[in-house]
Amino acid sequence: MRLVSLLPSATEIVYALGLGDDLVGVTFECDEPPAARSTKTVVVGGRDTRAMTPAEIDDYVRTQMAAGGDLYTLHADALAGLAPDLILTQDLCRVCALPSGHVDDALAHLGCRADVLSLDPHTLPEVLDTFEEVAGAVGVPERGRDLTARLKQRLDRVAAAVEGRPRPRVTVVEWVDPPFGAGHWVPDLVVAAGGEPVAARPGQRSVQVSWAELTAPEPEIVLVTPCGYHLDGAVRQAEAVTAHFPGAQVWAMDGDGLVVRPGPRLIDGVEAMAAILHPGAVPPAPTGAVARVA
Repeated sequence: MRLVSLLPSATEIVYALGLGDDLVGVTFECDEPPAARSTKTVVVGGRDTRAMTPAEIDDYVRTQMAAGGDLYTLHADALAGLAPDLILTQDLCRVCALPSGHVDDALAHLGCRADVLSLDPHTLPEVLDTFEEVAGAVGVPERGRDLTARLKQRLDRVAAAVEGRPRPRVTVVEWVDPPFGAGHWVPDLVVAAGGEPVAARPGQRSVQVSWAELTAPEPEIVLVTPCGYHLDGAVRQAEAVTAHFPGAQVWAMDGDGLVVRPGPRLIDGVEAMAAILHPGAVPPAPTGAVARVA
């Protein structure tokens, strides 16, 4: 089966299922594993925001959305040339990836008969379910069950290690200018790591909030996990918010690698969070995953 992934997390799922050889198309943001972008056809492009500040990125996104514009460009001819059997996309967040409706319209215009599977999890259990969805759609359901079982075993080991320990109050900052609190599956990660998420919206969209809303619960630990950034960018943003949390530990995390993409590496994120919240109870986080800034 010829597969096309229109979001980075789906690309990671495909490789985790051992289906990398079947993947023929990806997006410009698919950077894990590194071979994905370098060896596959890029069928979705977008603006390079690496030189922009968080405030500039937020302004760009809001302006595009208000004008009815698109944040991503589907290279329809390239997609058609791949003759895919299954396209993996999403409707969860227009800021994160191309919506499935755009894909359906393009396929109808091209006369392409590919199936489209939209992956739209809101909680950690739903994220795990998507692995089996993809495996089932490709015809290898046993691989999905095996992957999910292995990841749940890792979650069980973390749960056993932190059982009975005090749960620190944890605020997760998903964006810093303007500030956004944690939503969707991110509060579930904190719970799984042995923390108590505060100023959070479990299973709901992350929304803009005030700094007062983030600081009011008096968090003991603050995790800065900006969408679209790995650890180096997260450190810069974490350094900019420390003044808001004078009584808390402030940590930066590799947002894209560990927290915001709903793929298999979320379990790496739980393990890294547990190492922050309960040092000594679990192995330390690997180099490049987290960094304390205050």
